[in-house]
Amino acid sequence: MADAKYLTTPQGRRLAYHLTEGQGPVLVFLGGFKSDMEGSKALHLEGWARARGQAMLRFDYSGHGQSDGAFTEGCIGDWAEDAEAAIEALVKGPVLLVGSSMGGWISLLLTRRMSERIAGLVTIAAAPDFTEDSMWAGFDKAQRLALEMVDQVALPSEYGEPYIITRRLIEDGRNHLVLRDPLPLPFPVHFLQGTADADVALSVALRLMERVEGPDIHLELVKGADHRFSNPECLRLLSDRIAEVLTRAKG
Repeated sequence: MADAKYLTTPQGRRLAYHLTEGQGPVLVFLGGFKSDMEGSKALHLEGWARARGQAMLRFDYSGHGQSDGAFTEGCIGDWAEDAEAAIEALVKGPVLLVGSSMGGWISLLLTRRMSERIAGLVTIAAAPDFTEDSMWAGFDKAQRLALEMVDQVALPSEYGEPYIITRRLIEDGRNHLVLRDPLPLPFPVHFLQGTADADVALSVALRLMERVEGPDIHLELVKGADHRFSNPECLRLLSDRIAEVLTRAKG
């Protein structure tokens, strides 16, 4: 596999990326919290895009994967800036955003910042506002005190080492909440949500559906699918739904 290329953003952050040339709209994969562009969904979609001649961009947010920076230095605002900078610098024409978990939140922020560039949106277990509605809301008194006193708290993770959650992550998240007001999405949208997802509750997907407004928005519940959404059946469903959104986007 070819080595990653690097982009320096206007904020001075150095991001690793892979860009597959092809026809547009360009697929832009937005990964999850502490994940990277080498995950099974990103690699599956790159292979699928290459086979059909579709352009695709995958990249690592700062502090993730092969990009520079420490994970604990980042926050939602930084990572949304990274995504916007990568698209602006590397991609011409319309894009179809594919957001996984936190990437779903990032993709919704991008619909506000660059709506004229977006041809469609597909999310997998979208987790908008999770720093406030899941993390902060779930912290006990001791954890909230730890954030105040030492600016961080460790949360257990079934994916490996504990997550270090910083005070900056929580406070910055409050500046980027998207579920408090109507959210216009005037292009084809397909939300995918597994019913066995232990990280993002079904109620989040339903709340998102209540907030979004647009002429072509669908939520699909996948029986038994977990948060990873990475078994062969889920990956095939993901690429099938992206193909459908691409067709609808082109009219």
